[in-house]
Amino acid sequence: MPKIEIYDTTLRDGSQAEDVSFSVEDKLRITEKLDELGIHYIEGGWPGSNPKDAEYFKKVKKLKLSSSVIAAFGSTHRPRHKVQDDNNIKTLVDSGARVVTIVGKTWDFHVKELFKIPIEENFDIIHNSVAYLKKRVERVFLDAEHFFDGYKANPEFTVKCLQAAEAAGADCLVLCDTNGGNLPKEIKKIVQDVVRKVKTPLGIHMHNDSDCAVASSLAAVEAGAIQVQGTINGLGERCGNANLCSVIPNLQVKSGFKCLPDDKLKRLRDVSRFVNEIANMRHFKRQPFVGDSAFAHKGGIHVSAIRKRPETYEHIKPELVGNSQRVLISDLAGKSNILRKAEEFGIRLEPDSPKVEKILNTLKELEHQGFQFEGAEASFELLLKKVLGLHRRFFDLIGFRVIDEKRKEKEVPISEATIMVKVEKNIEHTAATGNGPVNALDNALRKALEKFYPELRKVKLHDYKVRVLTAGKGTSARVRVLVESGDDESKWGTVGVSENIIEASWQALVDSIDYKLLKEQG
Repeated sequence: MPKIEIYDTTLRDGSQAEDVSFSVEDKLRITEKLDELGIHYIEGGWPGSNPKDAEYFKKVKKLKLSSSVIAAFGSTHRPRHKVQDDNNIKTLVDSGARVVTIVGKTWDFHVKELFKIPIEENFDIIHNSVAYLKKRVERVFLDAEHFFDGYKANPEFTVKCLQAAEAAGADCLVLCDTNGGNLPKEIKKIVQDVVRKVKTPLGIHMHNDSDCAVASSLAAVEAGAIQVQGTINGLGERCGNANLCSVIPNLQVKSGFKCLPDDKLKRLRDVSRFVNEIANMRHFKRQPFVGDSAFAHKGGIHVSAIRKRPETYEHIKPELVGNSQRVLISDLAGKSNILRKAEEFGIRLEPDSPKVEKILNTLKELEHQGFQFEGAEASFELLLKKVLGLHRRFFDLIGFRVIDEKRKEKEVPISEATIMVKVEKNIEHTAATGNGPVNALDNALRKALEKFYPELRKVKLHDYKVRVLTAGKGTSARVRVLVESGDDESKWGTVGVSENIIEASWQALVDSIDYKLLKEQG
């Protein structure tokens, strides 16, 4: 079975999507999920472009990745500069990444109009950049920018650009449809031509401006490309990049190529939803393969048929990509997911146990209220344990009050929270300030409990996200709060839902503390 390398650029290209902004902690969490999925290369960002990406490359070294290799992205050295003096090249080497991907101009139009140098000098820029990096990192990939537009305008020039990188020792030549305007038949023909002119393995990097990024990526693989670059859920600038959630199953399940281990392919839907949650984006229900509606059936002939033979209206087995069949009106999905998650949490649950049905009903009711547990697995584990009687209460709330006070127009508001809790027979009453009402409430709760549970001193709140759930209701809308917490060993996500943002935040904060204490004390 031919192997195709999967190169994920969600953390760079994906972060360039409108309305998407990943923190360093977001990027690290996504990195771990991509590694669990079995992605070969994870492009972490451009270390020379901003402090956030520079910090990511420092912190990612501490992660224990089992499948993925981290790649740093940058560009060839600047015109009229020596490669050894170029700061961008230096930061790529200093990032510590084992793989470096550099973007190089391969459309003579760009060289003439943007670089304003003789086009022959571009060959030296590419060659010198690749050769310099090749002596200092394990692998070097060239992203041939605007390659297909350039090839149609001047094929001889674009091929010479590739050959310059090849002569310098590039490990993969990635052909990019940067404007996303070429059709699959054009992509396939050009890749076939290029395969005959270079010996270095080819990759493909498609943008989705013509809604053809997935189809063009598949066409390029058929023509000889061995690496596919893309993003989870197709996130990316303008209309996005090739969606790996479609590319991977189309190649592996339908086309006979090997992209991921079969057992890891089943994590695809979970990773898709995780990235959307971290990006604070709504899940696209009708997304192929991983969407809620991808294997949903509603009434009549379809339901009758799939109950007898699922393949009558399903193009693949949904379990292959971690999805499940759904019958609308009387929804039959969910039990297998609950059993699988229980097993992950070390909870023994018999398939025929009535508790499975109880958990499923509780889950459906909570989801109806707006709860989502992707990105909040700690809350879901607590839900399971509460239904199964495996949870214990560590404290009872007597009451809290949160005050925001702004004294002068140009001064920031002052936030203070007062809280009273009962731990066994002890009542603790305390107050704390914070950077905003939620931070103040978090500080007050911790302050009240740390006397009884000193292990909470190690817990830190890493991230906090809010999503409006009921559009059209303005400031009275229901909101979902997603909190990420962590200690020295791990991180976990919790969730809360309410029309009151403080109450939703309280739910997520309490789950975070409960999870930590349950983990420590059992």
